[in-house]
This record gives sequence, C-alpha cells and structure tokens, in this order.
Amino acid sequence: MSGTESGALHELRVVEAELNERWPETKIEPSLDRIRALTDLLADPQRNYQVVHVGGTNGKSSVSRMVDALLTRIGLRVGRYTSPHLQLATERISIDGKPISPDAYVEAYRDIAPYVSIVDSNHDVKMSKFEVLTGMAFAAFADAPVEAAVLEVGLGGGWDATNVADAHIAVLCPIALDHADYLGTDLAGIAREKAGIIKPESVVVLAAQTAEVQTPIMERIAEVDATVAREGNEFGVLSRTVAVGGQMLKLQGLGGTYDEIFLPLHGEHQARNAALALATVEAFFGAGADQQLDVEAVQEAFAGVITPGRLERVRAAPAVLVDAAHNPHGARALADALSSEFSFRRLVAVIAVLADKDVRGVLRELEPVVEEVVLTKNSSPRAMDPDELAALAKDIFGPDRIVVEQRLDDAVETAIQMAEETTDDSDTVSGGGVVITGSVVTAGEGRALFGKEPL
Repeated sequence: MSGTESGALHELRVVEAELNERWPETKIEPSLDRIRALTDLLADPQRNYQVVHVGGTNGKSSVSRMVDALLTRIGLRVGRYTSPHLQLATERISIDGKPISPDAYVEAYRDIAPYVSIVDSNHDVKMSKFEVLTGMAFAAFADAPVEAAVLEVGLGGGWDATNVADAHIAVLCPIALDHADYLGTDLAGIAREKAGIIKPESVVVLAAQTAEVQTPIMERIAEVDATVAREGNEFGVLSRTVAVGGQMLKLQGLGGTYDEIFLPLHGEHQARNAALALATVEAFFGAGADQQLDVEAVQEAFAGVITPGRLERVRAAPAVLVDAAHNPHGARALADALSSEFSFRRLVAVIAVLADKDVRGVLRELEPVVEEVVLTKNSSPRAMDPDELAALAKDIFGPDRIVVEQRLDDAVETAIQMAEETTDDSDTVSGGGVVITGSVVTAGEGRALFGKEPL
C-alpha cells in the first residue's frame, strides 16, 4: 500500500469515527425535517438529476445494482446510493459503477460538515449518521455530475432520509417482516410506510406481494394518482434455466420480450429481481408496448452484473459461498437457491447473526438444506453471542449438528474441514460446500477473509 493510499484510508477512518458519534442507523427519530434542512442549505442537490427510488424489504441492493448497470450500459452517467456496506463505507456511494475513493468520500463529508453543524444547532435531535451519509451522496452526485441516481431506502420509506428526493420512478421489492423493533410486526402498516416513497403522478414498479401487503400499496397509488406496473401482469420472468455460473432468462418487459439474458447470479429471486430492474429502466425511459429497450444492451448489462455478498462464490474447492441473508424471507430465498441450483455432497453453514433479528426464523429456513452448522459471531456490537445462538439452534438442528466457534475465521476454517470430510474415497473435495451467512456484516467479513475487494 502506497503512502497516499495509507493516508486516504487513515482520513476515512477519522471521518467514520466522527460519523459513528452520531445516532447509528438502528436508532431513528422519524422525521424528514433535519435532512430537508440540510438539503435546503446545500441548494437541493437531489433535484439536479433524475431519481429511481428502490424500497421494500429484500432485494433492494441487487435491484439497485441491476438498474445501475442497465442505465449505465444505455449511456447515462449514474450514481448509486445503497446501505449498509459490506466491507468499506465508500461502497455506499457509487459513481460510474464503482465506489467513490476514500479521498472523495472524505471530501464529500468535509464539504457538507459546516452545514450539518448548522442543522444540528437548530434541532433538538442532531442529524443521524444515515442522514449525513444521504446528504453526502446527494452532494457527490450533483458534483460529479450524474444524470440519474438510484437510491436505496435505508429503513422504512415515508420518513427515510432518501425520501426528500422527488423520484418519478418508485420500485417496491418484496415486503416482509424485518426490523420489527422499528417497523413493528403489522405487515399492512409496514407496507403503508414503505409505500410512502410513491410520489404524486409517479410510476410504481411493483414486485409480487402478498394480498396483505398489496392492498395498502394500491391504496397509496390511487391516493397520489400514480401509475403501476405489476410483476405477473405487466412484466415478469417467462422462463429460467440454470446455467454454468448463473442462469439464462427470458423476461417479459413493459416493451416486449427479452430473450437469451444471461444473469451471472443464482436463485429464482435474482431472476425476479432482474425482471423488476428491467421494467424499472423501461419505465424510466418511457418504454411501452411500442418502444422496447435495445435487447443487445440489456443482454450486455445483465451479463456484467455483480452483486457482492449475494450467493457469491469466494472459493472453488470446496466451494465457499457468502450470502447476506439476515431475515427469514432472505434465508428462504437462499435455501431455495442452494437446493435447486447446487448439488453438494455435504453443505456446512457458517452462521453469525445480529441479536435483534428473527434468529429462529432464519435458522428454521436454513435447516432443511444444510447438514451441519458452525455458529459464530461477526464484529458488530449487535452480534449475538455464539453460545446464545447455539442455545436457539439446538431446538432446530439438534445438538449433534452444531459446532460453536468464537471467531469467524476459525468458524470458516472449521466448516471447510467439515465439508472436506468423507468416508468414501471416491468422493471428491469439490462435492463439499460451505455457505457463510446470517448478516450483511457476516457476508462482508466473509468476503474479506478470502481477499475480496470492496465493490
């Protein structure tokens, strides 16, 4: 590492330490007053580009990356704001398909810091870390400048800091229970909050939802006179075939059929995410029955999509995969993909979770598809103690299928050894597999263990 790189990373750590003195993303005072005050002082940078706003529960980051890839391949300069990050804070703010540099991240923070101080002094509650990061992203995109910004909702919808942007396109990924401490357990109420990103006369691109979720969303659409495109009606996956390194898709878009789409990602959920992203970009450009996107451009964009930490292979033999599933809905999608697209002789899961999640729900979804589990913890202060995790897991897996390790690196090493074990000399090491999962933090630290760079 050069001295310049070392200095930039040092400054990044200094900025992160300052930001970490603020309320974390898990502590919320529902209001747009502070972020509005900041954007007013910054002359509303979020109004300098068109916005695609991506909400829902699971799939937001994958859909955001796909939309980014499609818009970029078609010829726009794109900014993307996602959360949380896997390995490095700079991943949250992406321009031209890449995280901004540590220097640019620090500069974005220093540029808006005086204005943040003004907002802090005029409000009873200081700006949260997420609110400041959102302001940084808005300003960085305006300075670039970008022509389009893809914004992922942090938490909720209507009162999320990203919602001060006036998005003409609102995307709602599948909505399920998560963040129950903040959003509650009433799915209809959660859906109403998440539907708060739908602006008057905007276009809503809607993933398939349960009836309980769909009703309040459609009520919001009617209330603000928005237009809706629904998965399973106006767009969707016509067919999918498992292929080496991913899957081949035929997608129904708003403007017609798109065939021979290679998606280098695993799982039916990613195929549906692709259909959602395609319809979003069609809506962005006003595509309809008589106006289709360039099929070759769509094929090239999807073929180059990268979604780190989403069933990502980080080692070949035995295969090691990392996945950021952190709630039952995400764990179910992971389990479905593992059982339908992989044929492991023996699959071992390394699981580290956050204590405020539905841990039992995650474990129940994974139990049918893994032979054994190695329970550990990640570096988050919210991480569940491995022994507490084991106490929960025993009721689901039984004591004989559980191993406890206090460190993630030791857990991964143990899991690899377990995956390689065989009583049959004809078995090959490549028949074993390891999946590292349970949290975004776990997925990020799993990537780092195998030398993967932030993306």
